[in-house]
This record gives sequence, C-alpha cells and structure tokens, in this order.
Amino acid sequence: MKSIKLIAGLVLLGVLFSNDVAAQDILDGTYVREHRVSKRVIPYTPLREADVMWMKRIWRVLDLREKINHPLYFPTEKIMDRQSMTQLIYDAVTNPAALVTITPYDVLDDEFTVRLTVAEVEQKTTKIDTEFVEDENGDLKPLPIKEDFSPHAVKRYRLKEEWFFDNQKSVLEPRIIGMCPVQEKFDEMGEYKGEMPLFWLYFPEARVAFATVPVYNPKNDAERRTLEDIFWKRKFSSYVFKETNVYDRKIDTYKQDLDLLLESKRIEHEIFQFEQDLWEY
Repeated sequence: MKSIKLIAGLVLLGVLFSNDVAAQDILDGTYVREHRVSKRVIPYTPLREADVMWMKRIWRVLDLREKINHPLYFPTEKIMDRQSMTQLIYDAVTNPAALVTITPYDVLDDEFTVRLTVAEVEQKTTKIDTEFVEDENGDLKPLPIKEDFSPHAVKRYRLKEEWFFDNQKSVLEPRIIGMCPVQEKFDEMGEYKGEMPLFWLYFPEARVAFATVPVYNPKNDAERRTLEDIFWKRKFSSYVFKETNVYDRKIDTYKQDLDLLLESKRIEHEIFQFEQDLWEY
C-alpha cells in the first residue's frame, strides 16, 4: 500500500514539474542578454571652432570583402538577432515604422542637400523585369516581375570624414560625416558594368540605429559588440580615394594602378606625420 502511494506521489510530482517547465518561457541561451538592449550612443565631445587648430577632409572606400570587414557584410540574411549593416540601413531608410529611421540623401553631391523619399529609394534599389507568358488563347503577354533589393549586392561604402586637432584635448581625432552604399551593376548577360552609389546617410544620425544591432565577435560571443562599436573603435579597413584639393579631383584622375595605392598611403602618412611633428620626444 505504501509503495502504491509512493509511486502515485512521484507521478503527480512529475506531472506538476513538467507543467511548470512548459509554462516557462523558452530561452535560447544560458542567460538573458540585456547588454545590447541598454546600449547607448556615446556622444561626441563638444568642439568649438576656436579649438580646431588643423583639419583635413578625406573620402574613403570601405570594402566589405576584406576579412576584417566581414562582420559588417555578413550575415547576408537575417539570423537570430543579427543582420548585415546594409540590411539594417535599407530597413531604416524604407520603413517609416521602423524602431529607428535614417534619412537618405541624393547622390548629386555629398553635402546632404536633397532628401529622398521612400519611393525614390525603392525605385533606385529595385528592378522591374518583364517576362512573356502564354495566356488562355496561347498569346504571349508581358508579365512584370519585381526583383527586390539584395543587401549582398552592396560590397562597398564611401565614407566622408574629417581629421582635426583639438587644442582643448591636445589630440588628433577623426569623425565620420557621411556614408554611401555602392551597389554593383550588371547587364542582361551578367557582365559587370561598374558601380552605382545609392544614397548618402548622415552618419551622426545613423549611429543611433547602429547601436541597436550586434555583430559577430570572433573572440568572444558574450561580448555584445555593435555596429556603432566597430566605427567608434575604428575596427575596419579602408583606403583613401580623395582628399580636399584645389582641383576637387579624385586620386584615380592623376594616379593609376600601384601609384594610386601609394598615393592613398601617402595621404594617410601625411596625417600621421603631422601629429608626430607636434610633439618633441
């Protein structure tokens, strides 16, 4: 009799335990990750014009195919709580109901003068193809097919930034002003036909959206690095393709092949050397 009561009690306890486990929320992990949720954008240090002793504006190319830039390019499709930088930007630009929105500007210039609407952005990023199909009578009729925007087609970004020396802090600092995604163009035969800049973004505005998206950290999955951290800590690779000059020309207009890369390195070294020459060791 006692054994029967013991067995019945164990069965009842197992049922209650299973119901309690089923009632709990499923957690995909070992703990609740709150670091990214509470992430905030680090504000820039206030800067007065009187404190800027020296400044140079340069334009860079950020190639997402370089290994150090892979966390910005992958994943090509959303997985779990991760997405690519291009996917985030496109959603923030074309979806007015997004948590954080970003304003796109026309590529006529890089001074953020002409704002683009959602319809104008979609017109530039989507493609309408025509396919002929047979109807009930056997006649061929055109059927428009809309090809949605593919984030993985954007493999480069153009960055506009300024390097300046702050007298107040006695440091040389860079600040990114704007960025522009560049999409590859192909003809009907699939041959590469060059690049097409899509739109410009005002980077200080985009920082709010970048701070909400985690990226892959190859060293530690528990360290919740975001897109904002990548740019704030300058954990990316890029090269200079233009600097402020009297002709307002790019490097590729007067340098070619290897000389183009050497000219880009010369500009970077010039900025580095300026900072070194300020101090006496």
